[in-house]
Amino acid sequence: KQYAYINLALTVAQDASQFTLDAVHAVQFDLGLAVLIVAAVMLLFLHSLRNSLIVMLAIPTSLISTFIGMLAFGLTLNLMTLLGMSLVIGILVDDSIVVLENIYKHLEHGDDRITASIRGRNEIGFAALAITLVDVAVFLPLSLTSGIVGNIMREFALVVVTSTLLSLLVSFTLTPMLASRFAKLERLTRSTLFGRIAIGFEHWFSRTTRRYASALRWTLNRRRWVPVAVTFASFAVVPLLFANGLIGFEFFTQADRGEFTVTVEFPPSYSLEETDRQARRIEQFLFSIPEVQRVITGAGVSSEGFLGQNTNNVAEFSVTLVPKNQRSRSTDEIGNIIKRELFSIPGVKARVNPVGIFGTANMTPVQIIISGSDRAVVDSAAHIAAATLRQIQGATDIRLSSELGKPELQIRVDREKLAQFGLSIADVGATLRIAMQGNDDIKYRYRGNEYPIRIWLDETARSNPDEIAHLTVTNRLGQQIEIGQFATVTIGSGPTKLQRRDRNPAVIVYAQTYGKASGSIANEFDKLIAGKLPIGVRYEYAGDVKNQRQGFGDLGIAMLGAIVFVYLIMVALYDSYFYPFVNLFSVPGAVIGAFLMLALTMKNLSIIAMLGLIMLIGLVTKNAILLVDRTIANIKERGLPLHHALVEAGQSRLRPIVMTTVAMVVGMLPIALSNSPGSEWKTGLAWALIGGLTSSMFLTLFLVPVMFSYLTQLFSGLRRRFRKEPALVNGTVQTPVETITVSEQR
Repeated sequence: KQYAYINLALTVAQDASQFTLDAVHAVQFDLGLAVLIVAAVMLLFLHSLRNSLIVMLAIPTSLISTFIGMLAFGLTLNLMTLLGMSLVIGILVDDSIVVLENIYKHLEHGDDRITASIRGRNEIGFAALAITLVDVAVFLPLSLTSGIVGNIMREFALVVVTSTLLSLLVSFTLTPMLASRFAKLERLTRSTLFGRIAIGFEHWFSRTTRRYASALRWTLNRRRWVPVAVTFASFAVVPLLFANGLIGFEFFTQADRGEFTVTVEFPPSYSLEETDRQARRIEQFLFSIPEVQRVITGAGVSSEGFLGQNTNNVAEFSVTLVPKNQRSRSTDEIGNIIKRELFSIPGVKARVNPVGIFGTANMTPVQIIISGSDRAVVDSAAHIAAATLRQIQGATDIRLSSELGKPELQIRVDREKLAQFGLSIADVGATLRIAMQGNDDIKYRYRGNEYPIRIWLDETARSNPDEIAHLTVTNRLGQQIEIGQFATVTIGSGPTKLQRRDRNPAVIVYAQTYGKASGSIANEFDKLIAGKLPIGVRYEYAGDVKNQRQGFGDLGIAMLGAIVFVYLIMVALYDSYFYPFVNLFSVPGAVIGAFLMLALTMKNLSIIAMLGLIMLIGLVTKNAILLVDRTIANIKERGLPLHHALVEAGQSRLRPIVMTTVAMVVGMLPIALSNSPGSEWKTGLAWALIGGLTSSMFLTLFLVPVMFSYLTQLFSGLRRRFRKEPALVNGTVQTPVETITVSEQR
């Protein structure tokens, strides 16, 4: 307002903070919604508002305490830390569910609340400790990862580790304390609607438990190969999902920020005035699009590096759309409409570069650096690479960093003649600089004021080869030598930029993507370009493709490290090498479900989605730990035969396994189904977790008991063979680490 008197208004051209704030608010909403949904699930399984509140108190207690850890680590509230908080909602109630469910069983057996709380916590304490330390072991490699992936994941991992450890503390202290005071054994009646629903659910779940026990008993006794065959057959489908293009590769999923830049290049002969006139017409067209809210136009300038900062024949438009919830078309769809319209203008080249999640534009996802020792050969190879990219569906707006076509005066100096006249390249360059750019060292003073005087050729002469050829250069003898005597001056076209890579000439090939992931385009390019480039020319990727491949490599190492750490943690807890190995058979089922869900929801494998695969290692191993821990107790403490112990473990642990899995799945549904600003980059992670948790739950309930049975009898048989011991029936045999009981001879 202070400039209104001179008819000047200030407008914010681009405000990246608004999208960040909207995305943060969306994550906060998802977090709150996840808490409510998990609470509903707890109420369904526990049938008691009082018991559900005991479990649900673990969420705010752990989350609020997490802020202390964030303060200690110097973390801030941002997209990654808030995402970590929203994803662990189901995990935070995990330990409390297991503890309270065991306490509830003791209440059903007639124990008082204090006794039930003590016994229930003590019985399940080892399993709760194991499943929590497994989560910590999974995220430890992530917090130690270096590079750009490490910078993105470190805060996420620290938040998850801190909140998970605090949830264990809550389950060991607050949950049993509250249960000893307020836990209630509900007597369900059909007199209320909730009672009828709860009784119906309990009858259904009891039937499901009996059917599962029968199916597991039949599988263990007659068809142990079925779960193994199903798992391996499903696992074999995963490579086909990638081979058929159902799942692509990318660094970060493009977020619909509602912002993009439109770069328009007119014919080289256009003056700045003509460019400005055409830019105003294009600006009117942009404002005619209903979704366009604001357009900032710059004529003669471009933020794209390959055209430099000032180019008379280029105009750039920064376009901002209305918020996402106020339009029916995406940013990409509107960008394609604009490109089609601009391509109808003769001689015009147009590019639309969406603003990414980090608030920057003009960084194309696919960047291929072509380099070699000879510039002409490199230029030719770059055109071959560009032509190859044009064959790939999904690669658009393909261009080179050194495109020809910019008019220029080309002066080719004969160095031998130059030396004969006693001149150097520096002498010629100094003369041309004064002629083309001017020299204002001379000042004119009049009445106390100083005015610079610029000496240079007039505009017409500066573009005339004959005038340039008649310019004279003074040698050391004071002789005036015309440029035309030792050089030829012509008008031609040249590259807009000369680049080098490792001191060799280089050209960068740029491409945008539409409808296909950048990593998939790069993989297809690798196949098509094989054998086409000249000898001595090489190519490498930059931008998103480079980051994606480096990130996948780092996360692959982190995934292997997570598996090793999980195994070592379980070895230390079990004091056995055998049982932790059995627990790891829950991981293949999670991988199968994660990739199938990504394919069904048409999501690409990004570094954020791959983070979900790493998380699954810890999450699904929890279910196996519950089964194996109960099986060991049945064998060692109750003396049950092997298969009886496995079936009883499945029956008794089915409820906590289903409860924890359903809690985590429904806790992630708000993120998976979100359509809020910035939701695109995190939905793949949520769907991968949902698919992996669901498939692993079903496969783990059969595969882990079967592998426990197989491996137990395998090691027992090997031990008998080496010791020449007779086979035992319904007796005890020695595994490498434990003495267990088998129920039949194999």
